[in-house]
Amino acid sequence: MTDMKAVVGTHDILMITLDTLRYDAAVLEQENCPHLCGSGPWEKRHTPGSFTYAAHHAFFGGFLPTPADSDKSSHIRLFHSKNTGFGTHPHTWLFDTPDIVSGLAAEGYRTICIGGVIFFSKKVPLARVLPGFFQESYWRMNFGVTNPRSTEHQVNHALKLLERSLPEERLFLFMNVSAIHGPNHYYIPGTKRDSLETQRAALRYVDGQLGRLFEVLRTRKRPVFCLIFSDHGTAYGEGGYEGHRLAHEVVWNVPYREFFL
Repeated sequence: MTDMKAVVGTHDILMITLDTLRYDAAVLEQENCPHLCGSGPWEKRHTPGSFTYAAHHAFFGGFLPTPADSDKSSHIRLFHSKNTGFGTHPHTWLFDTPDIVSGLAAEGYRTICIGGVIFFSKKVPLARVLPGFFQESYWRMNFGVTNPRSTEHQVNHALKLLERSLPEERLFLFMNVSAIHGPNHYYIPGTKRDSLETQRAALRYVDGQLGRLFEVLRTRKRPVFCLIFSDHGTAYGEGGYEGHRLAHEVVWNVPYREFFL
């Protein structure tokens, strides 16, 4: 387990949610994703929520995807609220705020959100809740699911922010990548319907764009701890189901990685 008590305060932290990425799609594309999987494979985990809003509320509360096994001793949390009465691991970082974002801000981190799907758009009150956790939050139409170059635009925006950040700043950078969420059929030209194959193609595109972000982050003064995972999967006809916000294994099983740059 990563010692989060040693990470917080000494490292920049990057959290990326690959919105709607299925575990099976991620595993099938491991060899084609050198930036996301160059240092190791995906871990199979269970998400705490079956759609974006619910899952991210849990993530920001410190409830990251849980190992997909019945061995409770492996279910060690990186983040945990203080004074709950529950026992915690010595490496778990404890926060005394309502969420990990404000907890990191209290430790001197500049907290930044680069949104993707509609729950980060800030267009209506509900869509202001998740970005409202952060000191700074950004969303543009070209960050959203209808733009085939959304990840390129999100990464470009992140790079501009990094250019203007001070070397000594502690950064918590969160990005919700929208490209893998439907519609993703346009990542295979001529295809009209989303499928496991078009989601895999979207993931390959995302990996290529994230490589530019990782390259710049490696030049920062502090090392970077990365948390990258899906918020939920989605069904493409399995058992007659389509989409997510439902109880099916393709929704609940998600890929998870943590590594250092």
